[in-house]
Amino acid sequence: MLAFISCAKTMSSRACPSVPACTRPAFAREALETALELAQYSPSELADMLRVSHKIAAENCLRYRDFASDAVPSVPALCAYTGAVFKRIAPADFTGDDFRFAQQHLRITSFLYGLLRPLDAIKPYRLEGGVCLPGRGGLSMFDYWKPRLTDVFIDSIRREGGVLLNLASEEMKDLFDWKRVEREVHVLTPEFQVWKAGRLKTVTVYAKMCRGEMVRHLVKNRIDAPEALRGFSWEGFRLDEERSTDRRWLFALG
Repeated sequence: MLAFISCAKTMSSRACPSVPACTRPAFAREALETALELAQYSPSELADMLRVSHKIAAENCLRYRDFASDAVPSVPALCAYTGAVFKRIAPADFTGDDFRFAQQHLRITSFLYGLLRPLDAIKPYRLEGGVCLPGRGGLSMFDYWKPRLTDVFIDSIRREGGVLLNLASEEMKDLFDWKRVEREVHVLTPEFQVWKAGRLKTVTVYAKMCRGEMVRHLVKNRIDAPEALRGFSWEGFRLDEERSTDRRWLFALG
């Protein structure tokens, strides 16, 4: 089984202390080319492209201009992102064996790097899937990556038994030919919902935290088959067997 999660918008340049040797991202060359193109834009232009504040745009303008510098440290992807999912994964206390298991069984999307393994060394950046660059033929990052990632992704899933545990946000499907993915491997998507006023509702912050906790549970317990996840629970979220199917598992609270 291969699990897959979304990248986060916030990043850190501090590595985890127990990380084994880092690896090189499969699409490091493409990431560098994109970063060098983005380095040509002013903070104001980046603010418009990324739809961020001038402060965030200025920070990332410097990141892109220093991207090729050896003075800027690279950090393993699992430690680099600091969003809600990654906070719950909490890799700071992972052992070397934890990282090695995650390296085999987890993938992380990236609009700059395409698809990452947990130990792939990356540099901080900010990029959105809808950004279109002249150097990428005017394609959005979604459309740029789709033909490059689909076969690689499917092959990775097949090597781990042909089951994908989809813990990524909905938009990440657009990085791949998702119809092919669903046709060629078994995709299992856990959903985390809360009962409110007699109805099930997705609360984004809870969903993100649960995704992170499920990844941590998977890594810490060396889970490589979906059936072993049926007993997963966190803060009252438990599998609702009656409302689940073989492709969608509902974990409900309340």
